[in-house]
Amino acid sequence: MGTSHIYRYPGQVSGLDRERRLKHRPHVVWLTGLSAAGKSTIAHALEAQLFEMGVQAYVLDGDNVRHGLCGDLGFSEADRHENLRRIGEVCKLFLEAGTVVLAAFISPFRADREKVRGLVPHGEFMEVYVDCPLEVCERRDPKGIYRKARLGEIAQFTGISAPYEAPLNPELTLRTDRDDVATSVKTVLDCLMPRITG
Repeated sequence: MGTSHIYRYPGQVSGLDRERRLKHRPHVVWLTGLSAAGKSTIAHALEAQLFEMGVQAYVLDGDNVRHGLCGDLGFSEADRHENLRRIGEVCKLFLEAGTVVLAAFISPFRADREKVRGLVPHGEFMEVYVDCPLEVCERRDPKGIYRKARLGEIAQFTGISAPYEAPLNPELTLRTDRDDVATSVKTVLDCLMPRITG
Protein backbone atom coordinates (compact mmCIF):
# COMPACT_ATOMS: atom_id res chain seq x y z
CA MET A 1 0.00 0.00 0.00
CA GLY A 2 1.54 3.30 -1.08
CA THR A 3 1.27 6.78 0.37
CA SER A 4 0.25 8.60 -2.81
CA HIS A 5 -3.23 9.25 -1.39
CA ILE A 6 -1.98 10.43 2.04
CA TYR A 7 -1.41 14.14 2.63
CA ARG A 8 0.11 16.11 5.46
CA TYR A 9 -2.43 18.14 7.40
CA PRO A 10 -0.91 21.55 8.20
CA GLY A 11 -1.14 22.70 11.82
CA GLN A 12 -2.00 26.19 13.00
CA VAL A 13 0.86 26.39 15.52
CA SER A 14 4.27 26.87 13.93
CA GLY A 15 7.66 25.81 15.19
CA LEU A 16 8.47 29.45 15.81
CA ASP A 17 5.29 29.80 17.89
CA ARG A 18 6.44 26.90 20.04
CA GLU A 19 9.94 28.36 20.44
CA ARG A 20 8.46 31.67 21.62
CA ARG A 21 6.22 29.88 24.12
CA LEU A 22 8.88 27.49 25.42
CA LYS A 23 11.77 29.99 25.20
CA HIS A 24 14.08 27.40 23.66
CA ARG A 25 14.61 25.56 20.40
CA PRO A 26 14.09 21.81 19.98
CA HIS A 27 17.01 19.45 19.69
CA VAL A 28 17.96 15.77 19.55
CA VAL A 29 20.71 14.67 21.92
CA TRP A 30 21.63 11.16 20.75
CA LEU A 31 23.59 9.17 23.34
CA THR A 32 25.29 6.11 21.86
CA GLY A 33 27.59 3.55 23.44
CA LEU A 34 27.80 0.02 24.77
CA SER A 35 25.27 -1.44 27.18
CA ALA A 36 26.07 -0.28 30.75
CA ALA A 37 28.19 2.64 29.49
CA GLY A 38 25.82 5.04 31.27
CA LYS A 39 23.61 6.36 28.44
CA SER A 40 20.24 6.05 30.18
CA THR A 41 21.57 7.17 33.55
CA ILE A 42 22.98 10.34 31.99
CA ALA A 43 19.88 10.92 29.86
CA HIS A 44 17.52 10.76 32.85
CA ALA A 45 19.76 12.95 35.00
CA LEU A 46 19.96 15.42 32.12
CA GLU A 47 16.18 15.40 31.72
CA ALA A 48 15.74 16.24 35.42
CA GLN A 49 18.24 19.09 35.14
CA LEU A 50 16.58 20.51 32.03
CA PHE A 51 13.15 20.23 33.66
CA GLU A 52 14.37 22.31 36.59
CA MET A 53 15.69 24.88 34.11
CA GLY A 54 12.29 25.13 32.43
CA VAL A 55 13.29 23.23 29.28
CA GLN A 56 10.77 20.81 27.81
CA ALA A 57 12.73 17.57 27.48
CA TYR A 58 11.93 13.87 27.23
CA VAL A 59 13.98 10.66 27.32
CA LEU A 60 13.59 7.96 24.69
CA ASP A 61 15.32 4.89 26.09
CA GLY A 62 16.26 1.70 24.26
CA ASP A 63 14.61 -0.69 26.71
CA ASN A 64 11.48 1.41 27.18
CA VAL A 65 10.59 1.72 23.48
CA ARG A 66 10.89 -2.05 23.08
CA HIS A 67 7.97 -2.48 25.49
CA GLY A 68 5.62 -0.79 23.05
CA LEU A 69 6.60 0.99 19.85
CA CYS A 70 9.23 -1.59 18.93
CA GLY A 71 7.88 -4.54 20.90
CA ASP A 72 7.52 -6.57 17.71
CA LEU A 73 11.23 -6.36 16.86
CA GLY A 74 14.06 -8.69 17.77
CA PHE A 75 17.80 -8.01 17.72
CA SER A 76 18.77 -9.15 14.23
CA GLU A 77 20.65 -6.59 12.18
CA ALA A 78 17.50 -5.89 10.12
CA ASP A 79 15.41 -5.41 13.27
CA ARG A 80 18.02 -3.08 14.77
CA HIS A 81 17.89 -0.94 11.62
CA GLU A 82 14.08 -0.83 11.79
CA ASN A 83 14.16 -0.03 15.51
CA LEU A 84 16.27 3.06 14.87
CA ARG A 85 14.26 4.08 11.81
CA ARG A 86 11.15 4.19 14.00
CA ILE A 87 12.99 6.08 16.74
CA GLY A 88 14.21 8.61 14.19
CA GLU A 89 10.63 9.27 13.12
CA VAL A 90 9.56 9.68 16.75
CA CYS A 91 12.41 12.14 17.28
CA LYS A 92 11.09 14.19 14.35
CA LEU A 93 7.65 14.34 15.96
CA PHE A 94 9.12 15.47 19.28
CA LEU A 95 11.12 18.17 17.50
CA GLU A 96 7.95 19.42 15.82
CA ALA A 97 6.42 19.65 19.31
CA GLY A 98 9.34 21.84 20.41
CA THR A 99 10.91 19.25 22.70
CA VAL A 100 14.54 18.48 23.49
CA VAL A 101 14.75 14.73 22.86
CA LEU A 102 17.29 12.75 24.88
CA ALA A 103 17.69 9.51 22.92
CA ALA A 104 19.66 6.81 24.74
CA PHE A 105 20.33 3.89 22.37
CA ILE A 106 23.25 1.56 21.82
CA SER A 107 22.66 2.24 18.10
CA PRO A 108 25.70 0.19 17.07
CA PHE A 109 25.84 1.14 13.38
CA ARG A 110 27.16 4.50 12.18
CA ALA A 111 24.91 4.42 9.11
CA ASP A 112 21.77 4.22 11.29
CA ARG A 113 22.88 7.15 13.44
CA GLU A 114 23.62 9.19 10.33
CA LYS A 115 20.18 8.36 8.93
CA VAL A 116 18.57 9.75 12.07
CA ARG A 117 20.74 12.86 11.83
CA GLY A 118 19.55 13.26 8.23
CA LEU A 119 15.89 13.10 9.29
CA VAL A 120 16.05 16.21 11.45
CA PRO A 121 16.75 19.83 10.48
CA HIS A 122 20.42 20.74 10.13
CA GLY A 123 21.97 21.74 13.45
CA GLU A 124 19.30 20.09 15.61
CA PHE A 125 21.18 16.82 16.23
CA MET A 126 24.00 16.29 18.68
CA GLU A 127 25.72 12.91 18.79
CA VAL A 128 27.16 12.11 22.21
CA TYR A 129 29.49 9.13 22.40
CA VAL A 130 29.24 7.62 25.86
CA ASP A 131 32.65 6.00 25.78
CA CYS A 132 33.37 3.30 28.33
CA PRO A 133 35.72 0.33 27.90
CA LEU A 134 34.02 -3.03 27.43
CA GLU A 135 35.67 -4.47 30.54
CA VAL A 136 34.22 -1.67 32.68
CA CYS A 137 30.75 -2.16 31.18
CA GLU A 138 31.02 -5.88 31.90
CA ARG A 139 32.02 -5.23 35.50
CA ARG A 140 29.00 -2.98 35.96
CA ASP A 141 26.56 -5.30 34.14
CA PRO A 142 23.49 -4.07 36.11
CA LYS A 143 21.09 -6.34 34.19
CA GLY A 144 23.36 -9.40 34.07
CA ILE A 145 23.22 -9.43 30.28
CA TYR A 146 26.95 -9.51 29.61
CA ARG A 147 27.20 -12.66 31.69
CA LYS A 148 24.35 -14.22 29.69
CA ALA A 149 25.98 -13.13 26.43
CA ARG A 150 29.29 -14.71 27.46
CA LEU A 151 27.41 -17.93 28.25
CA GLY A 152 25.83 -17.88 24.81
CA GLU A 153 22.33 -17.27 26.18
CA ILE A 154 21.97 -14.00 24.22
CA ALA A 155 22.82 -13.99 20.54
CA GLN A 156 23.91 -10.92 18.57
CA PHE A 157 24.94 -9.01 21.69
CA THR A 158 26.75 -5.74 20.92
CA GLY A 159 30.37 -5.76 22.00
CA ILE A 160 30.47 -9.54 22.47
CA SER A 161 28.98 -11.32 19.44
CA ALA A 162 27.90 -8.30 17.39
CA PRO A 163 29.89 -5.21 16.38
CA TYR A 164 29.75 -1.68 17.75
CA GLU A 165 30.90 1.09 15.41
CA ALA A 166 32.10 3.99 17.53
CA PRO A 167 31.32 7.50 16.23
CA LEU A 168 34.04 9.05 14.10
CA ASN A 169 33.17 12.71 14.72
CA PRO A 170 30.68 13.03 17.57
CA GLU A 171 29.80 16.47 18.85
CA LEU A 172 30.76 15.24 22.34
CA THR A 173 32.55 12.30 23.91
CA LEU A 174 31.92 11.41 27.55
CA ARG A 175 34.36 9.12 29.38
CA THR A 176 32.14 7.45 31.93
CA ASP A 177 34.91 5.23 33.24
CA ARG A 178 36.58 8.41 34.53
CA ASP A 179 33.81 10.99 35.05
CA ASP A 180 30.78 10.74 37.30
CA VAL A 181 27.20 11.38 36.20
CA ALA A 182 27.14 15.00 37.41
CA THR A 183 30.29 15.83 35.43
CA SER A 184 28.89 14.16 32.30
CA VAL A 185 25.58 16.02 32.60
CA LYS A 186 27.37 19.34 32.99
CA THR A 187 29.49 18.60 29.90
CA VAL A 188 26.36 17.94 27.83
CA LEU A 189 24.57 21.01 29.19
CA ASP A 190 27.55 23.25 28.40
CA CYS A 191 27.34 22.13 24.76
CA LEU A 192 23.55 21.95 24.49
CA MET A 193 22.35 25.21 26.05
CA PRO A 194 23.96 27.55 23.49
CA ARG A 195 22.37 25.44 20.74
CA ILE A 196 18.83 25.78 22.11
CA THR A 197 18.89 29.26 23.65
CA GLY A 198 21.66 31.17 21.86
